[in-house]
This record gives sequence, C-alpha cells and structure tokens, in this order.
Amino acid sequence: MVRICPNEEKLKELILYISAKCAGHSKFGATKLNKILFYSDFIAFQCYGCPITGVDYQKLENGPAPRRLLPIEDQMKRDGELAIQVVPLGRNEQHRRVNLRAAKLSMFSADEIAIVDSIIDTFKDLGAGDVSQISHGEMGWKAARMKETIPYSASLLECVPPTDEQIQRAKAVSVECAELLRSIA
Repeated sequence: MVRICPNEEKLKELILYISAKCAGHSKFGATKLNKILFYSDFIAFQCYGCPITGVDYQKLENGPAPRRLLPIEDQMKRDGELAIQVVPLGRNEQHRRVNLRAAKLSMFSADEIAIVDSIIDTFKDLGAGDVSQISHGEMGWKAARMKETIPYSASLLECVPPTDEQIQRAKAVSVECAELLRSIA
C-alpha cells in the first residue's frame, strides 16, 4: 500500500497557482477551486500513484473539498498571500480567491502542472453547479458519508452504480465489522 503524506505547503502554492491561472475566468469561485484541487490530486494519483498535495478531501454537499482548506486559507490571508473577493451573482455570491504573490512552481513537477492546467482548461467555462454535479458522479464521493474522507484509492474504481445486491452485501459486512470491533474493544 502506498503511504500518502499530506503536504500543506504544496496545497498553499497550488491554491495560488490556480487562483492566478483562473483570475480572468468569470466562473471561478470557491466551488470550482475545490473541484480543480480535487481532480488534480486524484488524477495525479490515478496516473502516477501519488497525488500532488496528498491532503485529505471530504465529502461536502457541493462535492469534494480539502478538509483543511479553510484554516489554510485563513493563514494565507493573515500572511498576505491570498485575498477573497466577494462578487454578487444574482441571489448568490461568488467567493473568488485572489493570489497576492506568485506560486512557487519549483515545488511541482512538469507533469503535476500539466494535470492542473488540463483540469483548469476542462472546467474553464463551467459554473459551480456544473462542476459540483460532475464531482457527484465520482465513486469516492458517492460512497462516502457527509464530511467523511474520500480515499485516493477511490479514483481507481470504475464509476458504475453498485447493484442492490452489492449495497446489501456492503451493509452486511459493515455490520459484521462493527460487531467484531465491539467484541474486541
């Protein structure tokens, strides 16, 4: 099994890089940032066996997001590296990340940046609802409970809906495991 070590410094630099690359995109907000980060890490894992940042992603209502994103962004704001621009969009607001310094690209391989650029290009013209809907099709997001960590290995699963029989078997195994854990505790 591959051991994944989270690298929050790389996450910070990736946030700055994505924010700079998407500065001119009218549909770039918090939700899209989360999905670009998610897909960049999970596709890197799928292709190379190692994610870019290795941080944990959790299932949220609008799709996967880095678990520690908000505290990391708060620290970046305090350090003068990042700002949040609130843009009214009808009845909603867009929370755009604005980089206040250039990202340290030396932390990334050319392959990693190519993956990120590809995801940015793919999502460029899509709105938050669209990218959320796409992420809801991912097996890892479907299988996780709300706020549960989505394992990187889920990116290796085929995104085919489980059969009723598979769901029932998974529930039975879950109950068996819980009973076993209670008996040894």
